[in-house]
Amino acid sequence: MEGKDYVWLIVILAIVGWAIWVVQNPDFPIRQGLDLQGGLQVLLKADLPEEVEIEPAQLDTSRQIIEQRVNALGVAEPLVQTEGSRRILVELPGIDNPEEAVSLIQETALLEFVDTGTIPLAEGTCIRTSLNEGPSRCELGPDGQVVGTAAPTYETVMTGAAIQSAESASTELSQFFVEFTLRAEERELFANFTRENQGQFLTIVLDKQVISSPRISAVIEGQGTITGDFTLEEAQRLALQLRFGSLPIPLVIDSTRQIGATLGEVSVASSVQAGSIGVAVVLLFMLIYYRLPGLLADLALILYAAVNVAVFMAIPVTLTLPAITGFLLSTGMAVDANILVFERMKEELRDGSSLREAILTGFDRAWTSIRDSNIATLVICLVLWTFGRSFGASAVQGFALTLAIGVMISMFTAVIVTRTFVRLVLGQLADRISRTSWLLGV
Repeated sequence: MEGKDYVWLIVILAIVGWAIWVVQNPDFPIRQGLDLQGGLQVLLKADLPEEVEIEPAQLDTSRQIIEQRVNALGVAEPLVQTEGSRRILVELPGIDNPEEAVSLIQETALLEFVDTGTIPLAEGTCIRTSLNEGPSRCELGPDGQVVGTAAPTYETVMTGAAIQSAESASTELSQFFVEFTLRAEERELFANFTRENQGQFLTIVLDKQVISSPRISAVIEGQGTITGDFTLEEAQRLALQLRFGSLPIPLVIDSTRQIGATLGEVSVASSVQAGSIGVAVVLLFMLIYYRLPGLLADLALILYAAVNVAVFMAIPVTLTLPAITGFLLSTGMAVDANILVFERMKEELRDGSSLREAILTGFDRAWTSIRDSNIATLVICLVLWTFGRSFGASAVQGFALTLAIGVMISMFTAVIVTRTFVRLVLGQLADRISRTSWLLGV
């Protein structure tokens, strides 16, 4: 088995090298959340009279659309959540251009179905439509002149408000398309148009920019399909744009303000100090209580922490206080796995087994307990992630993500790395230390 252990040692050293490279690479900075670095807070409210009732589903759909727009900015773990029945709160950590962010959040995207006749337009083309013959934002160059536009003004047949639902689908041959359903009040108009214009192109435009230009191949009365040479991702994106191209309710900015780190520099420093002390105490405990195996476990734990940080930087993961808590909790679980193994080894040694047999049995019999407990934790992480994603609780998502990453890495370091170190070191010294029970913590 020593040959296999040396192979694992090479793998471990390669992982350590990768972790060091990522940590030292300036292309992988640590992303900090709002509570660590501050940012911009924007409060949106419905631009409707107070007597107009807003359905909760409309407000939540608006929240989802805004969250998608904010994610397009590359903002690290934004907070987008509803407040009451008429407001949406948006918090953006560490943004570089507040004006651009506010403009994107406030913008009400306009989805149009445009009659382009016999002309199919390429995706990304900027056009003028009958709803607004002036140039759109995507048509203006740095000098304010109109650029990259198709010359004619095209007639808008209907807007995205006519779409009731849209989903991506596929045939048995894995050809992807989009199915959509029209609202009842728009069906007659669209049926008449498609009946009179079969073989022509009906171009789908979002904010005057072409996203698809399908040909009309049948009369569409209530339900229809958009076909083309789509990949799965393209079909899903088009369906999403059809569903959420326009906000269901108009929104205006109620207030904006810059906010500082909610924890403050002193709190952040105290949290880091507390975490460092906690890890140091754990390392010291393992060394004192388990002696030589504990020292090897400490090395594996240090490696675990380094790989964790490297993964956080490489993905990247946004570090908030809940996210750091998830990391520290997974560190404790990594130690738990080592304790299960070492206690099993000590039982085998007390029963008279040789050191090599105790090592083999300790890891083999402790593995099922380690596996089951970590799988249970991963299931909980999935539940927390789903909850956070569904309700806009980014702090819960961050905690679930770092805990899940930590658990998966800990399963590798606590079992593979520690086992490799123990078998290589204790296996080589078995004859010398088998009678020195003190070194083994027995």
